[in-house]
Amino acid sequence: MQPDTLIWTLSALCAIAFYLGRHRAVQASGGHIRNLHSLPAYYGYYLALCCGLPALLVLCLWLLFDDKLILQLILGQLPEFWRNLPEDRLSLVVNQIHNLIAGEAGIQEVDPAIRAAADHYQRLKTTGYRILAILTLTVATAGLVYGYRRIAPDMRARNTVEKSLRYALILSSTLAIFVTIGIVLSVLFESLRFFSKVPVTEFLFGLKWSPQMAIRPDQVGASGAFGFIPLLTGTLLISGIAMAVATPIGLLSAIYLSEYAKSHTRSIVKPLIEVLAGIPTVVYGFFAALVVAPLLRDFGVQLGLTVSAESALAAGTVMGVMIIPFVSSLTDDALTAVPRSLREGAYGLGATQAETITGVVLPAALPGIVSGLLLAVSRAIGETMIVVMAAGMTAKLTLNPLESVTTITVQIVALLVGDQEFDSPKTLAAFALGLTLFLITLALNLVALHVVRRYREQYE
Repeated sequence: MQPDTLIWTLSALCAIAFYLGRHRAVQASGGHIRNLHSLPAYYGYYLALCCGLPALLVLCLWLLFDDKLILQLILGQLPEFWRNLPEDRLSLVVNQIHNLIAGEAGIQEVDPAIRAAADHYQRLKTTGYRILAILTLTVATAGLVYGYRRIAPDMRARNTVEKSLRYALILSSTLAIFVTIGIVLSVLFESLRFFSKVPVTEFLFGLKWSPQMAIRPDQVGASGAFGFIPLLTGTLLISGIAMAVATPIGLLSAIYLSEYAKSHTRSIVKPLIEVLAGIPTVVYGFFAALVVAPLLRDFGVQLGLTVSAESALAAGTVMGVMIIPFVSSLTDDALTAVPRSLREGAYGLGATQAETITGVVLPAALPGIVSGLLLAVSRAIGETMIVVMAAGMTAKLTLNPLESVTTITVQIVALLVGDQEFDSPKTLAAFALGLTLFLITLALNLVALHVVRRYREQYE
């Protein structure tokens, strides 16, 4: 039985356990629910937890260690020549075994020992799945029987279920924290490896980015240059153009929707604006490359300007359209959170609607607006696909929006595409760029948090 089928089987058993637990509780109460400590549904949830949790734990542990154990058994049965290979060559053997199991084409001549190992792997995997199904269903049945026998009118089923849910929530939040810490540490360690090969000052203050390393000692023109400044300039240039487009349109649309539009108009216009956030970025990239960039180039020719086929202006303009819903939605939430009493007080003093908006509502909503704008900047900095398709991948140190530039995220993708050696500065540079990008976005989020805490008003 495959794991996905086993999960569906466990789900069906838990559903059956729920109905059995509820029926058992009603039966134990003699038909009078008020004799029970908890509602009948809690007894059903309790029995479903007894049935599903232990079985799910067994399933997760098995799937976590199953493949590693089988690989160790397979590698231990290979001829001595294969077992004594270096670690990198042995990993290639393991990949070849996996490719044989997956049935991928392109593997012509395969050593008989490796083919036998692949066949043995499949047999062990099939046997393991059978044992897993028997063990998991046995544990689920045992848990169901144990929980069913424990159900009684005075049993505190609600307390047990709520405690289990609280532990699950704590585990989820803790897991999220540790995943974040793991990501940061992995990027940090790889970045330190990069800085051991390339000086920090060269990375932070270098004015040229060309991460091509020489393959041979006598190769010319591939010494590698890892200056971060051109990438930072391109990122800030495109993000600045995007915010110049998104900020006025987003702010004005939010002011209109929250202060001027009728409820019927608001119910139609706001969802239409938020549809922009659901369009895939690759569609925006096609639109920028096939529509906006040619229009800007033709318009530049009429004005006597030279506009690159892939320009920062095209990418920034389309990116600004993409983040309009972020600015508009967050600003609208900040404006609608301002109490109605402030508006009525301004009207009572003789202020017009425009004066009320500019003199009362906007200052009161300023922390939320600023934090929303900073979050939109973070979104613009992290965008990749639009820049790849509309701005290119050329790292230039320029502030001219009519030229082709690149960003940090684009270079991270370019450095990690294809088969890479994770010991070369070229590949490790992607982790240094990721760490720098993380610090930039973290700084923006901290500034937004400081603005909210510093200027937030408390209303009753």
